[in-house]
Amino acid sequence: MKKADLRPQGDQKLTTPWGEALDERRVLMEYPRPQMRRDSYLNLNGRWEYAVTEEDGIPENWDGSILVPFSPESALSGVGRTLLAGQTLWYRRELTVPEGFIPPGGRLLLHFGAVDQEASVYVNGTLLGRHMGGYNAFSLDVTDALGAKNTLVVGVHDDTDGSFHSRGKQRTRRGGIWYTPQSGIWQTIWAEAVPRRHIESLRIVPLFDQAAVQVTVGCREPLHCEASVDGRTVPFTSGEPAIIPMPDFRAWSPEDPYLYDLVVTLGDDRVESYFGMRKTEVRMDRDGVKRLFLNGMPYFQSGLLDQGYWPDGLYTAPSDEALIHDIRTAKAMGFNMLRKHIKVEPMRWYYHCDRLGMLVWQDMPCGGSKYRFSTVTLPLVTGIHRRDNHYRAFGRASAQGRAEYMDELEEMVAQLFNAPSVVLWVPFNEGWGQFDSTRVMERLRALDPTRPVDPASGWHDQGAGEMRSWHVYFKPFRFRRDRRGRAVALSEFGGYNLRVEGHCFGGGDYGYRRLREAGRLWQDFARLYERQVLPAIPRGLCAAVYTQLSDVEDELNGLMTYDRRVVKLDAEDVRELNRRLYEASPRT
Repeated sequence: MKKADLRPQGDQKLTTPWGEALDERRVLMEYPRPQMRRDSYLNLNGRWEYAVTEEDGIPENWDGSILVPFSPESALSGVGRTLLAGQTLWYRRELTVPEGFIPPGGRLLLHFGAVDQEASVYVNGTLLGRHMGGYNAFSLDVTDALGAKNTLVVGVHDDTDGSFHSRGKQRTRRGGIWYTPQSGIWQTIWAEAVPRRHIESLRIVPLFDQAAVQVTVGCREPLHCEASVDGRTVPFTSGEPAIIPMPDFRAWSPEDPYLYDLVVTLGDDRVESYFGMRKTEVRMDRDGVKRLFLNGMPYFQSGLLDQGYWPDGLYTAPSDEALIHDIRTAKAMGFNMLRKHIKVEPMRWYYHCDRLGMLVWQDMPCGGSKYRFSTVTLPLVTGIHRRDNHYRAFGRASAQGRAEYMDELEEMVAQLFNAPSVVLWVPFNEGWGQFDSTRVMERLRALDPTRPVDPASGWHDQGAGEMRSWHVYFKPFRFRRDRRGRAVALSEFGGYNLRVEGHCFGGGDYGYRRLREAGRLWQDFARLYERQVLPAIPRGLCAAVYTQLSDVEDELNGLMTYDRRVVKLDAEDVRELNRRLYEASPRT
């Protein structure tokens, strides 16, 4: 087995067990899009040539090799180099299409899981397309550019925090709550052969109350389709919704994550998918208190903030097993929800949440111009909120930046729509790049009427929507009913840090309460839940999100170390604590 060349950057010394075992000849080989699977699949991960230039033209000389899909800043890439604003990161490899791979008259699609931030794709020197946005998937039809031999080149620009583009918690100068930037290709690249007329998209809507599922096929022209579930086949036309009865269906939940297989055909095209029958909403309980409901019942959601960073791969988990490990660890501790914090994961992460039974609150990656302390951080202490139509104060003076945010939001919703695990959207966090949150919430509802929205997580609440969420760190959480009658969530709290020597990224030590030993961490962690969270649930608290699942660089407030080798609390103790939370929630 040929292992990847681990080349640490700066004080990056940690590795994960999966990074150490990585075989660079078989990097993330699993099918990347489980909800729209074909037999045709050509994985393009592995060794590529790379170069960093100050010019835009395809270079003649190359700097070396990079292991795709790990960013050049990561250890697993074998490069250990930061891409700077104004530079272009280039990738090159031969694109070998096996004989007979493309059916007669068919097309070859090239799929990118994610490229940060702006990607330009060339085949045999021809520019085929560009994509802006570092978190969403995109595809190109490369058929007409193919020859006997083919060279694939990708050029990437990444301004990190030097522009209004979405960037999450990446920062050129990391430290504290800001993390090592990453750039370039960071999710799987793959090719797929399809018939000329083929299924371009699937939209699956569980109609829980009607005991049915709705399936819509996207295609450039109306064509005959068939959808099959549990031996029932329904004919329909692409572009028009098909309703498939689901009598006596088995509901999906974290306790019973049952998934139905779905097969859809259009002519010679056949795709395999899946869905879960579940309903997520905000509504009143028997006492007239608004809460989060799942499948028609009040359902308290106890979650963890999940940043999705890895010490050796940065944004990219070293393996599929690593993704599974994080979800299973949270589930073993009794948590039923992960808040995916200002990052969009590869589709396989959502697939594992779907099949293992983990609810997901999905954040939109934040962006905007320079971070403003007075707007974003100070309200944590002062409680002062501002109207979010003051664009400059929120770093959103650029109309182009606001439009780009909306485009990327729509892409994200379309990409994740079919995942039963995703039960709530979070468009803005703590005012970072927030703007017109009421309008954004309304747009989200139009894009997806099936899920609730937390319009302004933390602060700068504009009074809209069906949820009021709070972030509380430096003072006790004191529950109070929302004066507008909305559901109340504690969407970030805790953040107690415990340093575990030998398992830290560097010398930083950031958190909201510094503790010295694991026994004290458990004592304070349990007291926090017992005195502040548990009493609030009968009064109306519908969710609580502890900060956080794992340490991330200087943040040592995870329940696991950054390298995932140490779980700081006993899983059974935490599980029992979570059981008490669920029992305190009303049942009807």
